[in-house]
Amino acid sequence: MSSRSAQLRESIEELIAVGTLAPGQHLDETELAARYGVSRTPIRETLIQLASMGLVVIRPRRGAVVAELGPRQLVEMFEMMSELEAVCARLGARRMNAAERSALAAVHRDCQAASLSADPDEYYYKNEAFHHAIYGGSHNQFLIEQALALSRRLRPYRRLQLRVRDRVATSFAEHDVLVEAIVGGDGELAARLARDHVMIQGERFADLMASLPQPQPSN
Repeated sequence: MSSRSAQLRESIEELIAVGTLAPGQHLDETELAARYGVSRTPIRETLIQLASMGLVVIRPRRGAVVAELGPRQLVEMFEMMSELEAVCARLGARRMNAAERSALAAVHRDCQAASLSADPDEYYYKNEAFHHAIYGGSHNQFLIEQALALSRRLRPYRRLQLRVRDRVATSFAEHDVLVEAIVGGDGELAARLARDHVMIQGERFADLMASLPQPQPSN
């Protein structure tokens, strides 16, 4: 995916995540193309990508709309994500080989470098690689596929929660103890830490949403 394509997708992701593009809202390709100064083709491709993530619904001959995703469903998805990541961490602590543990330590160091950059999005990209390394370390292909699918669905929300004050530094500290548990082979501790880490992400997203300016009722 090109850098421009990724930026376009992430921008529309963010508009959906913070509610600027509301659930059920029609996504007009011409309006979005004008907004971003591009042709309709990259907009159409981006909407297809977002549909594969579950953020957009494309209806035959009727165009695309923002998927209906209420607060309760979002909480339920974070709950499920936390359990999937807990299982991945537990299995990873038991099954990761030496090369995989080294790779996890390497992406953890990348997260540390990104945490010092004052750019939460840069940290997010390294954070995503960190979590994917844990999924892979489970050596359970079905579990990996389910974790990746739900992670894609939650991607904009997990990215935005890093903008909450001090969240990046706290996230890295949570990674630090999680890596120690996995490398040390303590599956139960790794599972508990992974579960708590993801549920905290959901709480931080709620904090972010609460801090945004609320729309004023029309007279």
